[in-house]
Amino acid sequence: MRAILPAPGLRRIVLAYTVTKLGTWFGIGALTLAVYNHTHSAVWVSVVMIIPLLPALLAPALVARVELSPRRGTLSVLGGAQAAAAAVLAVLLWHFWLPGILLLVALNGPVVNAIGALLRSEAARAGAGAGAITRASQSQRTRAEPPTEQQAAHSANAALNASLAVTAVAGPALAGITVERLGAAAAMCLVAAGFAVCALLMSTLDPYVEEAERSVRARLAAVRAHLQTAPKLRNLLLTQAAALVFFESGFPIEIAYAKSTLRVGESGWGVMVAVWGVGMIAGSLIFARAEGRLGRMLTAGTLAVGVAYVGFACAPSLALACVAAFVGGVGNGVQWASLLGAVQRATPERLLGRMMGAVEAIGAASPALGLCLGGAITAIASPRIAFLAMGLGACATTASFAIIGGTPGPSRANVLSHEPHGPGDRGHAHPAVSRTAGGTAQAEPVK
Repeated sequence: MRAILPAPGLRRIVLAYTVTKLGTWFGIGALTLAVYNHTHSAVWVSVVMIIPLLPALLAPALVARVELSPRRGTLSVLGGAQAAAAAVLAVLLWHFWLPGILLLVALNGPVVNAIGALLRSEAARAGAGAGAITRASQSQRTRAEPPTEQQAAHSANAALNASLAVTAVAGPALAGITVERLGAAAAMCLVAAGFAVCALLMSTLDPYVEEAERSVRARLAAVRAHLQTAPKLRNLLLTQAAALVFFESGFPIEIAYAKSTLRVGESGWGVMVAVWGVGMIAGSLIFARAEGRLGRMLTAGTLAVGVAYVGFACAPSLALACVAAFVGGVGNGVQWASLLGAVQRATPERLLGRMMGAVEAIGAASPALGLCLGGAITAIASPRIAFLAMGLGACATTASFAIIGGTPGPSRANVLSHEPHGPGDRGHAHPAVSRTAGGTAQAEPVK
């Protein structure tokens, strides 16, 4: 990874991704605390969590619209819109108005997911480009085997995964401290400033993809056509959608579990969440060192989350619940990154941004169902029964992941291949990719 990340373009992308994810997690923490402090209702907190999820299904269309524009700076405009939304939210929190907050959070959902998808796709391309340059330069200076473009793309994905794990832990914790000392409105002003910095970092990125399709609808149809020709990839995404329903059911269960089942209060719940976060960071490190084993990591990560939920159902004490939380966190840190890596390898470069948008949309829609399902079972039965049901459901999806196996789809359809798509194609030969008399450096097919 050290040989790849020094590429200036990739460092900028990773930094932008880190800033936007930290701002997102920080903002979620500040917003939920503010809503609870004003309404004293867990129901409204759940509404704030759920309401941006379904509009996020529009993320693939927004990604396709950005990729249609040949002008640089379109991604930066999205970042500016995100910063503006955070600034308005700060005003709405200062003069608390819940309907306006809910509306703005819903409208911002597709923007957040589109930015994440586009940064993911840009990082994969930049990583592959940096890998091509590193491979060419090292082959001239040394006999040591240089990293392949596929390994370089894995390193870029691992860097983003580590960033996601750290910010998911640090963001809510920092939000709690900031809201307590400065207030929710001031905390949201900090989020707006961070998003503005992210917009500047993204100003040099060019997500434009030139294709024969000249409309958003046609470009989305191209993604659907690709999924029809890659049934393993389609089954992978459907299985992930089902798995996320069970994964994301935990939030409404765990608070009741800590307070009424284990009787450890909010502090005990905070310990469990922190241990889960430590596990996520450990999982991201495992993923970074396990290149080429995406299928096994995806299956093992899914199983680990399911086993953790079953462990919660059986744990008689906070200590054993924390053991289960660490196992679940490790699985969480491995599973999502493995899924993204598998999807990237099975997707042509020209479709990469839209496919990442589809993955982000799945990651937004499935939790909406999971949150409702977890809360309903907890209310009808008990937190232990709810965790047991969700854990067994997650374990069941492991079998489907194991059957699908490693990289789905045709071996030539991967993030590293470059295909011309029209006259004067700019495609996505990233600036970091060296060009020779023969054209763009080509990647090895996925094996």
